[in-house]
Amino acid sequence: MYGAILGDMIGAPYEFDRGNKTKEFPLFVADSQFTDDTVMTITVAEALLRVDKNASDDTVRQEVISCMQSWGRKYPDAGYGGRFYGWLFASEMPQPYNSWGNGSAMRVSPVGWLYDTLEETRRFAKLSAEVTHNHPEGIKGAEATASAIFLARNGASKEEIKDYIVREFGYDLSRTCDEIRPNYHHVESCQETVPEAITAFLEGTSFEDVIRTAVSLGGDCDTLTCIAGSIAEAFYGVPQELVEECRRRLDDEMLEVVDRFERLIKKK
Repeated sequence: MYGAILGDMIGAPYEFDRGNKTKEFPLFVADSQFTDDTVMTITVAEALLRVDKNASDDTVRQEVISCMQSWGRKYPDAGYGGRFYGWLFASEMPQPYNSWGNGSAMRVSPVGWLYDTLEETRRFAKLSAEVTHNHPEGIKGAEATASAIFLARNGASKEEIKDYIVREFGYDLSRTCDEIRPNYHHVESCQETVPEAITAFLEGTSFEDVIRTAVSLGGDCDTLTCIAGSIAEAFYGVPQELVEECRRRLDDEMLEVVDRFERLIKKK
C-alpha cells in the first residue's frame, strides 16, 4: 500500500487547488505528511488481516468499523470530513450515511492485493465501503479502484484495465489529462475523483510520473493521487528510495501494520 500512502503524502501540500497544475514540483516538502487517507488505508489493511476471506459479511463489517474507530480516535486531527468525524466518535454502533464521497476509494487499496479473484476483490471492496459510504457511487468507486489494482498486479495491460473499468462501472475514461486539467477543481465525490485518478494512472509512464500527473490535475489531489498511486504501485512497483521516504514519515504503529501486510503479500 506504499503507492496509496505516497500519493497521499505527496498530494497533501497541493490539496484545495493550492498547486500550479504542473508536473514540475518537488516530490517532498515540509508539508508532505500523511492525512486521513493514509490512516484509513492502514485501518482497512489491519481489519482485513484479522478476518478470513470466508468470514461472513457482518463479521467483516464489524471488524472494519472497530478498526476505523480505533485508528480514527488515535489520529483525530488527520483531516476527516465532518460526517465521517462524527461517525468515528459515535458512542453507539455507527451507521452508514449514504455517502458518495471519495473516501471509500482512497482507503480501499489493501483489498486489491489480498484476494485471488475479482469476485472476492469486489466483495471486500464493497464491504469496506458500505460501513460509511453505502451510496451506489461510493461503493462503485471502491470496487473500481480495487479492481484496477487487482488487474494491474496480475499482469493486465492498461488497455485491459481501462476496458474492464468502463464496461463494469461505466466511468468515462475517454478524456485526456490535458482535457481534464483546465477546469478541474476541488471536489470530493467518487464520481468526480476516481475516473480522473484512473486516467492519471493510464497516462503515466512510471510510478513517479503517475504521481506527478495526478497532482497536476489539482482538486482534492491528496485523495486523487492516493487512488492513482495505489494502482500505479500494482502496475509499476514503487522505487525503493520512495519507499524509504514514505517510511520516514509514518509512525511506528503504522509501520507495524504496513510490514505485516507486506510480508503477507510477498507470500502470495
